[in-house]
Amino acid sequence: MSQTVQLVDTLKRILRERKITYADVAAKLDLSEANVKRMFSKRHFTLNRLEEICAMAGADLGYLMARMHEGSMILDELSEDAERELVSDVKLLLVAQLLVNRWEYEDVVNTYEIDEFEATRLLAKLDRLGVIELLPGNRVKTKLSRDFKWIPNGPVYKFFEKNVSRDFFNCKFNPKAGELLVFVGGMLSRQSNMQMQNSMRRLAREFDELSKEDGKLPLEETFGSGMVLALRPWELDIFAELRRKPNTKKF
Repeated sequence: MSQTVQLVDTLKRILRERKITYADVAAKLDLSEANVKRMFSKRHFTLNRLEEICAMAGADLGYLMARMHEGSMILDELSEDAERELVSDVKLLLVAQLLVNRWEYEDVVNTYEIDEFEATRLLAKLDRLGVIELLPGNRVKTKLSRDFKWIPNGPVYKFFEKNVSRDFFNCKFNPKAGELLVFVGGMLSRQSNMQMQNSMRRLAREFDELSKEDGKLPLEETFGSGMVLALRPWELDIFAELRRKPNTKKF
């Protein structure tokens, strides 16, 4: 992760902590909220702008740099043993996901069949695994970075691979119910494939940004949401079976 990305992400964390919204920043800087969102999304700031926004949060550039260094201690990936421990306990994996999505401790125990004793045990285990930092009063601080990824083909990846296809696609995908499935197929060059991969990553980052912003809203105003993005060189098996010779072309 570049220092520019770290710096802007740190500034965003400070603004969230101070309950300062993009609308507040826009009003202060005499800009539209859309321009402010674009500025943060593209991470394009002048030094003066950076100082102005820091001042809104009662901070300066020195504090911002210190917090950025502190934030560099967070994790981009868990160990395979830690992932294996997560998937060995469904409640542990559930609580980890909820906390990363900014659920409060009270919301977890009020919503799921997890009593306070068990919740405290799960929090302590997540703290030991490095997923969170457990603070007084069962408050938590997430220790997973913005660029956090599960180990490719690791324990958590395999867990979701097994369950996502069965549960996620068991759906009529009604747009009026907030559901949408889009499938397109065609011939792409390697260059176009790479371009699509970059577009998918940008869309995933937008999802992540919106999720972080909406994490400040009351639970009754938000919905657990999943988005699957997939791209691969592929041909339907029933079509491939009609080929005169097997397709041996490699990407």
